[in-house]
Amino acid sequence: MKTNSRYVADLAATALAPAIWGSTYIVTTTFLPAGYPLTVAMLRALPAGLLLLFLVRKLPFGIWWGRAFVLGALNFSFFWAMLFVSAYRLPGGVAATVGAVQPLIVIALSQLFLGKPVRPLAVLAGLAGMAGVGLLVLTPKAGLDPIGVAAGLAGAVSMAFGTVLTRRWAPPVSNLTFTAWQLTAGGMLLVPFAFFLEPALPMPTAANIAGIAYLGLIGAAFTYLLWFRGLSRIEPSAVASLGFLSPLVATLLGWLALGQSLTPVQIGGLAMVLASVWLSQRTMMPLRPIRPAASPEPVNHPA
Repeated sequence: MKTNSRYVADLAATALAPAIWGSTYIVTTTFLPAGYPLTVAMLRALPAGLLLLFLVRKLPFGIWWGRAFVLGALNFSFFWAMLFVSAYRLPGGVAATVGAVQPLIVIALSQLFLGKPVRPLAVLAGLAGMAGVGLLVLTPKAGLDPIGVAAGLAGAVSMAFGTVLTRRWAPPVSNLTFTAWQLTAGGMLLVPFAFFLEPALPMPTAANIAGIAYLGLIGAAFTYLLWFRGLSRIEPSAVASLGFLSPLVATLLGWLALGQSLTPVQIGGLAMVLASVWLSQRTMMPLRPIRPAASPEPVNHPA
């Protein structure tokens, strides 16, 4: 039986988002000053959101004011804050492995909020993906910090809720407008925390400006437009499993650009991550093409 080519195209476009997110680590460490996680997160979200808001020229209305800020907090503000806390207190491998629990949380929340059945193969794919990420990024000397682990789990739960609620609260606007609302709201929520909890950002260099521009325009505006578009067309659990591509791309970039080694264990983890993503998509993929509804017969009215 043939698969739906449109579904495959939507899947490929959505997968591009976490693949690009995999470049965040190398861009942050190479182009941005260290020690300003909340400020960088705010600069990543707010200017990109305001730019998109200027393009769409449409503000939220009615209940969507509250929903835009809830989703902005879940998908950006709280998630990015917890992500940075986890990254600072845990070795990168441990933080990535803890965060890899997100697809399993999405499966549970999809059943609770969307009535989606829990497929055993999807759960197996999620567990395999976590194991693959662990093999890919963990080192024997990796340590555990309770606060870092708690922050990593909180971030995974936040993004999982954001993923499912984005699908449940299907907005009556375009994905571009919906992305603009969430990025702007998430960036605005980060402003007071960045202002009061971190020192002032030093005068940015050309490299700093280039890094922030990349993270904002490509790593936020463009990628989240693809991500939210995918969530409007694909099962949330299938979209969430694509997140495994982020640590995979980060590891490959470290190998290609920074000359880091790639051990046989990491190669095995890479293969396991790819197999997990394939199994998850195979579980959710429609078996037959979706045919558009037939157009109604034209009605001839008397002149």
